Amino acid sequence: MTTKGERITEQQLYSLRAELQPLIGTEFTNLALPNAALQAFEPSQIGTIVGALMDALLPHLSDIPQVGLTKHEGILGDREGYPDYKHDSGLRVELKLLYVDNPNLNMKRPPTKREPSARLTQKVTMKNVRPPTDTMLLLAYQLRPQSRDSTAVSPVIIDQKVFSMIELVEARDKRLTSGGGMWFGNYETPAVLSKIGIAKVKEGKPVDTTTYGRKESEGKDFNEDTNFGKLKRIPHPKLQEFLRKCLAISVGEPIDQSD
Repeated sequence: MTTKGERITEQQLYSLRAELQPLIGTEFTNLALPNAALQAFEPSQIGTIVGALMDALLPHLSDIPQVGLTKHEGILGDREGYPDYKHDSGLRVELKLLYVDNPNLNMKRPPTKREPSARLTQKVTMKNVRPPTDTMLLLAYQLRPQSRDSTAVSPVIIDQKVFSMIELVEARDKRLTSGGGMWFGNYETPAVLSKIGIAKVKEGKPVDTTTYGRKESEGKDFNEDTNFGKLKRIPHPKLQEFLRKCLAISVGEPIDQSD
């Protein structure tokens, strides 16, 4: 039984990461992309496609190292129930995938870097997070030449990190509210000030907090936050440190597995 205010500890996070360490190096050979096809895609496009496939296949792959993870039952009727997994230790794990560009692959390169699409969505909120047990497992993966076929590439897990979920949610939500945004409903829809709303705030006028829109053309003071939960925008120091390390890998710098 947990007491009010109890949270997952750094030691628990460290121990869980140690148990999940065998995941690093896992190659998903059943997801093979021909080298020739890569030339038609930008890295961010491949990351979106492969990430969706990996997310769907991970619970069903028998060749993944057995590290104590089993699929969580989730919420009845929820297509993407929270959390994704439960661990033998009793901790709960929400899985997120981070695509790391491989600079050695022949792909279309945009003139500017694209923001990683990985995000902690609004399905994870104060309503369903259990501070003493809930974690986010961030798996960084990269497309690399396949070991079985030199004409194809496959995703390979290159690094992983475990975070306290309650800390990430608090940091994510604080960023929303500190910028003038708010939740509508009972943690149902995150919204940011629209151009109209920003103008009202600058003029010292009250904003309408009873409704929100999806587009500026609707004329609401708030619009749904379409960038909500992007990992790159969550001001959590350890998360941002891990993302910076992964960015270094994407430009050809060596990986450091030490904490």
